[in-house]
Amino acid sequence: MNKKIKVGVLFGGKSAEHEVSLQSALSVIEALDPQKYDVVLIGINKQGQWFLNDSSKFLLETNNPKLIKLDTNGSSTSVALIPGKKSENLMRLNGSEEASQIDVVFPVLHGTYGEDGTVQGLLKLANVPFVGAGVLGSAVGMDKDVMKRLLRDAGLPIAKFIVLNRTTVRNIGYDSVVAQLGLPLFVKPANLGSSVGVRKVKTQKEYREAIEHAFLFDHKILIEEFIDGREVECSVLGNDYPIASVPGEIVPQHEFYSYEAKYLDEKGAVLKIPADLPLDIVTKLQKTAVDTFQTLCCEGMARVDMFLTKDNKIFVNEINTIPGFTKISMYPKLWEATGIPYRELVDRLIKLAMERFQLDQQLQTSQDFE
Repeated sequence: MNKKIKVGVLFGGKSAEHEVSLQSALSVIEALDPQKYDVVLIGINKQGQWFLNDSSKFLLETNNPKLIKLDTNGSSTSVALIPGKKSENLMRLNGSEEASQIDVVFPVLHGTYGEDGTVQGLLKLANVPFVGAGVLGSAVGMDKDVMKRLLRDAGLPIAKFIVLNRTTVRNIGYDSVVAQLGLPLFVKPANLGSSVGVRKVKTQKEYREAIEHAFLFDHKILIEEFIDGREVECSVLGNDYPIASVPGEIVPQHEFYSYEAKYLDEKGAVLKIPADLPLDIVTKLQKTAVDTFQTLCCEGMARVDMFLTKDNKIFVNEINTIPGFTKISMYPKLWEATGIPYRELVDRLIKLAMERFQLDQQLQTSQDFE
């Protein structure tokens, strides 16, 4: 009988998307085949502390997305990764010095301190395989400013944008921004996802309020032109030879596809999977998604969000290197519509992580001067 793979599911975190991560983790854990995997639950609270959780009760208020939270009481134990260890790489911090082994980590962390390369760097140093993009792809995918500049340089179509920080925001006024981008426009933090901190602006008053609001979440913000088009998304899967799913379309029932529309309001958006599009447009969207994935040095998985205008022009909006993973999230739903069910998708992602790790182990880390 083959030995089970010990999968550490890493979830929660310090991000403003903490609650979304908990919902995604719940679905991933339920999908892991108990015949193939032993699951180790590692929850990170909002202060950044890691806990080893009892599988019988690791989340509270799971039926309410507004109140869902990590259970850090009872059987939870603080833990830490031990860098450089090839075995027993997870240590309990309860005075017992008890250590155990994790074969691969499945990060289900959305936003900063998890999707931005920070955790990926830690896992790399700890010599542990992990699902999803590496350090560079994660960091680039999170920073919308750097991401858009790389896409622009690669010739991929994006919306016009302006980047501001707390110093430069004084140098450009509302009239100048409107002259460059028009109205309406969007203001958003450069490093965050799930539409946290994003506001649609139509007036000078809304502009000032949106700027202040975005700076609550990041030191750098983006102001983007409004693209009048359908919101379409493709899921991407793979390492060196990535493939794209069928496209799906999001029809927001709110002003735009906000955090509330995504996670709190059951009727916040209509998801059309697959999108009703002619084959040639589907092919172009899939190619754009894969080109985006490769331009941004991504691996494993990502969801590419795009706009499709009435005259069939495609604009890349952004990439999500750890997309939502609930059973109703677009990433797994698009693969399900393409022919890869949720459980098989999780299997493939773990396999891709371990394949990449094995290739990395073959690289030399020192020079032979003889």
